[in-house]
Parts: sequence; structure tokens; C-alpha cells
Amino acid sequence: MSASASPTPSDLTRENEELRHRLQEAEDLIHAVRTGAVDALAIQSPDGPRIFTLQGADESYRTLIEQMSEGAMLLNQDGTILYCNACLASWLRRGLEEVIGQSFAVFIPRGFQVYWAALLAQGWAGHGKGEVPLQTKGGALRPLALSLQVLTFSEAPVVAVIATDLSAQREISNIQALVAEQNVVIDRKNEEIRFQESARMVVERAAAEANRMLEGIPQIAWTANPYGQTTYFNRRWFDFTGQPDQLLWKYRWEDYQHPEDAEQAGELWESCLRTGDAFEAEFRLRDRAENYRWMLSRAFPSRNEQGDIIQWIGTCTDIHEHKLDLERIDLAQQQLQLKNAQLTRVNIDLDNFIYTASHDLRAPITNIEGLLQALLTELPDGGADVQPIMNMMQDSVDRFKRTIDHLTTITKLQKENDQPTASVDLAYLIEEVRLDLQPQIQEANARVSVDVREFPMISFAEKNLRSIVYNLLSNAVKYRSPNRDLHIRIRCRPAGEYALLTVQDNGLGIPATSNEKLFGMFERLHDHVEGSGMGLYIVKKIVENAGGSIEVVSQLDVGSTFSVYLGR
Repeated sequence: MSASASPTPSDLTRENEELRHRLQEAEDLIHAVRTGAVDALAIQSPDGPRIFTLQGADESYRTLIEQMSEGAMLLNQDGTILYCNACLASWLRRGLEEVIGQSFAVFIPRGFQVYWAALLAQGWAGHGKGEVPLQTKGGALRPLALSLQVLTFSEAPVVAVIATDLSAQREISNIQALVAEQNVVIDRKNEEIRFQESARMVVERAAAEANRMLEGIPQIAWTANPYGQTTYFNRRWFDFTGQPDQLLWKYRWEDYQHPEDAEQAGELWESCLRTGDAFEAEFRLRDRAENYRWMLSRAFPSRNEQGDIIQWIGTCTDIHEHKLDLERIDLAQQQLQLKNAQLTRVNIDLDNFIYTASHDLRAPITNIEGLLQALLTELPDGGADVQPIMNMMQDSVDRFKRTIDHLTTITKLQKENDQPTASVDLAYLIEEVRLDLQPQIQEANARVSVDVREFPMISFAEKNLRSIVYNLLSNAVKYRSPNRDLHIRIRCRPAGEYALLTVQDNGLGIPATSNEKLFGMFERLHDHVEGSGMGLYIVKKIVENAGGSIEVVSQLDVGSTFSVYLGR
């Protein structure tokens, strides 16, 4: 059995020197690559890393890469940095010898390791882009945008990475945003300045136009500042006072006020300056002839967009003649009130007289009627010979009693002017009146038609409304025509603000010339019928006291229509 010869000590020493020499060459080569003295590619193989020097690389290309303001590096398949430029090393705050040969993942925070692995895989797949932060030597983070691309050097694939510092871009973006914001503020300020300039021009034009308008009006016009100091008078002021306009500041309209009016007007003006309320006052101003004339002065505050008063604009209107007219009207009203008071006293005296007379006359009339009855019993044969005379005397007594009753009724109407109103069922009230007059209606063979469907309820004093219907219906029956059957139509319908009650008949009718006298007291147009001539007067009085009116349309031997307008 043979055995290989064992190496001698000298062999081992020589082999050790050879290995040491090869190791030194590798270390020198790696150092040269790290320091950038030579270009090289490090390729990982099963036998260990293989270093390929690129001493023949284009020097100008390498210089360009080194002087770029962006980071550049080459990575092998496990992410080891085969090359990086000085810019990338400076971002990491490390020397080139500290970066080349290291895994790029060493400089990526732990929270981004998975993302970096996926991004590197995209790069090896052909192309990848992403953003990752790098941790510098001091621990600070620097955001970078990475672009990965597969390249081939000496038949070995590598990933070329271009890195862009995002912190500067973000600062630039912030600066740009700040500049844009400032530009917006400046544009807004410029717009405000342009708007203010435009508004100033509009105000100036408006002020000029206002001055032209104020100069053209017939009234005295003036303006004052927010403190109440007069700043302008139009020409009418100087025409009225006779003062020159060269020294406007010397003349105030308050100086021309009547002494009796100045204090009150001044207090009101001061109050308006404090509150901002519109000013209105009447006072007397002295004109160029030293005469005082009444003026109506009004002033309104002019405000800006913030609601602050910037000036007052006022006028003084000559109301002297109007004031004198009011004084004359006031005097006339006082005289009228005096007359009314006198008439009221006269009416009261008349009412008292009528009431007293009707009361005092009842007893004598009753006594006369009793004496007539006693006389009949004393005469032979019951007074058969003088019965016609006795009847005539009794009729006279009855008429006198009815006149007294009517006078009493008129007095009551004056005193009962304010009777309370109520909602009255008109159809029911007309039916009650018809039943009261049923004997007369039957005697006249009259037909009464009622239609109040359009206005069945009326707000009126029921007693007075009954008197109206009773008088009109009884007159229609009383003054019927003997040549035809009597037909009476009663209707009620709305007429604007009134309820229109009409009573129409086909009776004797009234001559047109007698319409005005029809509603007078004691007026009787047909003497062949018994009556006192007070019924229509009472109806007219009731209607007018309630704010209504009554009209009549009549034709002789055709009939009459009475129209009563009653407030709703």
C-alpha cells in the first residue's frame, strides 16, 4: 500500500507565502476599487467572489458618473454594492471604502426591507422605480427616488441604480408652494387694490353725479361728516340766505334757525348722530330778507360696506305755506268742534224736549180720550146724533198718539246708536215680520217672495234690522195698486263691502220728483192711506247710524225698489 509524500516544512512555507501574496493582491485590488483608483466588477461565484478589473474603462465616462449630482451604484444579485459614486457616499455620510462591498440593504431602515426586496426584484426583472429612505451614519433619514435597470458587464449581469435626493425636491416643492401661496396673497392684494381704486373712482363719479343732482333739486341740500359738521351746501342755500359761498366753513344752517326752534332741533340732531337714525325736524330758517320761513329738514346716513357712517345727506324743504294752511285748518277744526259741541247740546236739548213733550202730552191725550168716552155715555141715545164727530175726534186722538210714539222712537234711536251687533238669520227674521203683518198681507191678497241664499246671515243689531224690514214690507202692502195683485220680492246678496237688501213691489210707485223728500220726517206722498210719515225716516236713520245707506228707484204706477246697503 502506497502513501503520498507528506509536504515538507519548506513546501508549506512556500505555499503559505504564495497564498499570502495572492491575498494581498486581492486586498489591494479591492482597496483600489473602493477608493475609485480603478474600475472593477465583483461577481459572486461558487468558488467565492471574482474581481474583474476595468482598467481599460472610458476615463471620461467615469469622471461624468463621479461628478453627477445624483447617486449611482451597481449591485450584484444579492444586493452587494459593486460600485457607487461619491455623491451617494456623501448622502450616506460615509467614505467610498465604507460603502463599496456592503449590502445596500444595510442602509435601509427595517420597516422598508420588504419593500426594498420587492423593488430589487423588479429591477432584476428588467426595470423598477420606487422611493425608499436611507439611513445616514448619524442615523438621519434621507428620502431617495431609485431607478433600477439591468446591465451586463463582462458577460455578468448587474443592476445599475440611479438615486435622486427627494429632500431637496421637497424643500423646493415647499418653497414653490410657499411662493405660490405668497403669489396668491399678492394677487389678492393687487385685486383688492384694483377694486379699491375702481371703487374710489365709482365713489368719485357718484359723488360728482350726486353733487350735480343736489344742485338741480329745488330744495336746499347739504351734507355733513359723521361728526355732524356741514361739508356742503347746494346753490339753493346761498340763494335763500343771501350769503356768499366763498367761505363755506363760516356758515352753518344752525346759525339761521329761529331761536325758539334751535335747541329742540339741535338735541334731535345730536341724538341721530349717536344712534344713526334718520333725522327729521321742522324749524324756521331766516332768509335773505330777514324773514323766518318754516322748513322740513330730513337727513339720512350714508354707510360703507362695513356699515359705518361716512356722511349725512340732507335737505331742507320750504313748508311755510303748508304750515300756515295747517294752522288755518287747525283753527277751522277748533271752530268746527265748537259748532259740533253746540249742535250736540242742541240735539240733547231737543231729545230731552221730545222725550218730555211726549211724556207730558200722553196724560192730556189720555184724559181727552177718557172724556170723549164719558161724553158719549152722557148724551141721549148714546150720542148717536154726534157719533161722526166723535169718531173724527177719536181718529185725531189716535193720530196724535202715534206721532208721540214715533217721536219717542226717534229719541230712542239717538240714544241707542251703539247697540251690539249679532249674527242674524235673515230668512227667520223676515218670516217673523211676515207673520206679524199676516192680516194685512191676506187682506191685500199679496204674494211675498224671499231669496236670501247668497247672504243668509247678517251681522247687525237684530232689533234695528227687524224695524227696517217691518217698515219696508208694511209700506209695500200699504201703498199697493188697486189695479193688480200685489207681488213683493225680498232679496239679499253681497255687494262689495256691503250686504245689499232689496225690497221690490209692483205698487203705486212714486213720482221721480218726490224721491228726495221721501225720507224726510212727517213726509207723506199718498194721503189716501193712513200714516204718520215717520217710517222711512226711521229706516234711513237706523241704516246711516250703522254706516250704511238706503236708495230708492221708483216709477209711478209701476212699482218701487228700496235698496238698503248694510255693512258686513
